[in-house]
Amino acid sequence: MSLAVCPGSYDPVTLGHVDVVRRARALFDEVVVAVAHNPAKRYLFDADTRVRLAEEATGDLDGVRVALVPGLLARFCTEVGATAVVKGLRGAADFDAELAMALMNRHLSGVETVFVLGDPALAHVASSLVKDVARHGGDVTGLVPTAVAAALRQALPAAHRAGPPDQALPADPEGER
Repeated sequence: MSLAVCPGSYDPVTLGHVDVVRRARALFDEVVVAVAHNPAKRYLFDADTRVRLAEEATGDLDGVRVALVPGLLARFCTEVGATAVVKGLRGAADFDAELAMALMNRHLSGVETVFVLGDPALAHVASSLVKDVARHGGDVTGLVPTAVAAALRQALPAAHRAGPPDQALPADPEGER
C-alpha cells in the first residue's frame, strides 16, 4: 500500500490545498494531510483549529486523514510509513521554495517528494492572501471551503473586516500615513 503525506501549515486550508490532496489521493492508496508548525510564521488559527478545518475540508475524500506533525516532517514521514511527500506548485517561485526542503527530506528519511501542478484556476490562491482579503472584508467564497470562510469571519475582529474608515487618517509629522 502506498501512502503519501501532503504537508503544510494550512493557515487556513484553501481550495488549492484540497485540489492537491484530491489529486494526491488519485495517485496513492492513502494520503495524510500533515498539519505542520513553521516557527517563522505567525498563525491566525491554532494547531487544533487548523487540524479541524483540514478534516472538514477533506472529510468527503476516502483514504484521506489529517494529522498534526509534532516535529520534523522527515521523522513524521518515517513514523507513518510514507513513500512520498506531495506538494502542489502554483509556479516557479513555489518550486524554488520547495526544492531545498524536498532534498533535505530525502536526505533525512529517503522519502521522495512528488510535485503536482496546481489547478491554474486556483494559482492565485494562497493562505496569506486569503487572510489578507478576509481581514479587509473581502469575499473569500471560491477560495476556501465554507467552514473555513466561517472560521475566518469569526476569527477576525469586525474592525478589521469593516474595511477602511470613512475618513482619511491624519498625516503623521513625517508625512507618512
